[in-house]
Amino acid sequence: MTGFKITVPASSGNVGPGFDCLGCALTLYNHFEVALAEELRITASGPFADRVAKNKTNLVYQSFDQFFVHLGQPKPIVSLHIDVHIPLSRGLGSSATATIGGLMAGNVMAGSPLSLVEIFQLASVIEGHPDNVAPAVLGGCQLVVGGKGGEWQLCPVTWHESFVGITAIPEFELSTAKARQVLPKEVPLGDAIFNCAHLGVLLQGLSRGEPDWVKLGLKDKLHQPYRQHLIPAMAEVEAQALNYGALGVVISGAGPTLLAIGTRSNSDSIGEAMVKAWQKEGINSTYLVLGIDREGTVVTNLPE
Repeated sequence: MTGFKITVPASSGNVGPGFDCLGCALTLYNHFEVALAEELRITASGPFADRVAKNKTNLVYQSFDQFFVHLGQPKPIVSLHIDVHIPLSRGLGSSATATIGGLMAGNVMAGSPLSLVEIFQLASVIEGHPDNVAPAVLGGCQLVVGGKGGEWQLCPVTWHESFVGITAIPEFELSTAKARQVLPKEVPLGDAIFNCAHLGVLLQGLSRGEPDWVKLGLKDKLHQPYRQHLIPAMAEVEAQALNYGALGVVISGAGPTLLAIGTRSNSDSIGEAMVKAWQKEGINSTYLVLGIDREGTVVTNLPE
């Protein structure tokens, strides 16, 4: 078998009111090169290569192993090279790319017995929630709803080409577990109604290219008010982004990356304003202007 490369996009979960059910794929990628080998070998490159485990504890390899456990077949021995461009523990779906990369590697090695939707279902079980893995596997913006038998129903959401994401990525990390610990077990009925209405407005605004609807729809009462204190100076960063034309600012996934939605014409001004706001608080950060990835996970053959 010729070696192959799996490319998986970053993703931003929740997108404001869509807590644990809405996510979008972004034009930032991790790459996984896989080939048959006589012994396991894991290498890494890219700006975050030093964070990648080079042994069987590697998340990509663990997902590869779980794929063959799922099939009930012995796994082949492989070499695995990981090219890492998505920062870890920043709320941009880095762990989702690793899970998907391992599952897709197993699927290709096994002759592709599972469809992309089945890969998504399996990845959701491993990750524990579907909002990152759905767009990372299938691309675009995806709304995910629980279905019968524990399976998820996928509802693609049109994301108008006029909107881009501006991610402000601070140097500090925030674990998903810590971000979940601060959430209440119950919320007021009014807050639940608020999010239902705002999610509906957001989806309509994204699909129709209506900036006023997107601006209104990005508001949330289910998770961001409880998580905001975990991200220093979030209010200041948000205020500066809005001053420079952002339609809204949300916590990307569990954070600490902040995602602003805007248009390409003012995207750099928004990003620079967010970075400067954090800089005033002694926090270094970078920004990226990212479009919506429309393809999701892609497999290509490597040259022989």
